[in-house]
Amino acid sequence: MGSIAVFVWSDMPARTHSDSQASIQARFLLQRGEFVLDAAFSVPAQGVCALFGPSGCGKTTLLRAIAGLEFDHDGMLQVGDMNWQQGAHFVAPHQRPIGYVFQEASLFAHLNVLRNLEYGLKRIKPADRKISLEQAVHLLGIQDLLQRKPHSLSGGERQRVAIARALAVSPRLLLMDEPLAALDQRRKLEVMPYLKALHKELDIPLIYVSHALEEVAQLAHHLILMEAGKVVASGEIQQLFTRLDLPLAHELEASAIISADVSGFDPEFQLMQLAFAGGVITLAAQPLQLGEMVRVRLMARDVSLTLEHQSATSILNIFPVTVDEILSTGSAQVTVKLRAAGVPILSRITRKSAQELKLEPGKKVFAQVKSVALLS
Repeated sequence: MGSIAVFVWSDMPARTHSDSQASIQARFLLQRGEFVLDAAFSVPAQGVCALFGPSGCGKTTLLRAIAGLEFDHDGMLQVGDMNWQQGAHFVAPHQRPIGYVFQEASLFAHLNVLRNLEYGLKRIKPADRKISLEQAVHLLGIQDLLQRKPHSLSGGERQRVAIARALAVSPRLLLMDEPLAALDQRRKLEVMPYLKALHKELDIPLIYVSHALEEVAQLAHHLILMEAGKVVASGEIQQLFTRLDLPLAHELEASAIISADVSGFDPEFQLMQLAFAGGVITLAAQPLQLGEMVRVRLMARDVSLTLEHQSATSILNIFPVTVDEILSTGSAQVTVKLRAAGVPILSRITRKSAQELKLEPGKKVFAQVKSVALLS
């Protein structure tokens, strides 16, 4: 099994009218040896924005520029109502209200966890503290670690402490540079729920660097796609994952991400129902609260197409869809972008199948999702 990945999700943080238009706008141009970063983007100042791309494409350099650590360049950076860089105006890194989490936790070895957290508080005046130390400790679940030294912590525990330390300075922007990259799969699964909780509990925008598609699929609301120092595209993650003109749709793991609501549970067969605009997804899972928002990932290679709705089949998830675009992905295969009541879905089938089905934009067919896997 393993074709629909379901992530327990919640909606974006509550927004007021005044912050609904808030955005992060950036433009940077700098050169490091033969590498040139020439990047510009504008994303909402809410939720999680992922910087995604292959190693060496400039993700970390862009993140450092946002933090003010790359300062010999022309650029512009506006975070909500805060102007951090424009022409001759440049706010020094230590004056920017940011929290920065690196790949390695970088805790002070001679201090216990509590002292590490308190060290971060020195950066901020008591009157400016919006997140209490107790709140950061509770959010990252490190109550039982406060008296321990870093050497006695697991990799996942160290990263949770590092995130709590970043939150303790009450940042207006949280930056994370592949915080799970140094962890094994078990430790990644340990930290991931805490990362998901950040946007739900705190109204702080998070820019998250990763080259792991699964992390991005679970966490991000928005996506900045990078390649060779440039921003190739930016926008809502659901839209960018299914754009046939972008590299994501060409990957072996090409997929679509769908938001759905828990609409029911069948206790006899232990099957959960998830409602989205295009229909109802049924999958084997433990029951969740009715109405809870979840995120579903549909792998293109596991979506087949048929001209008629099949009844004598073991496949439970069959949706009426309309062909939107068709792209050849090699001599033998094509990727088909579909719309299920407006929701984009990808299907990867053979070129022969596409020809026999006489697929073309506007044609109405049925999408069959062959197997289901609950990942979170």
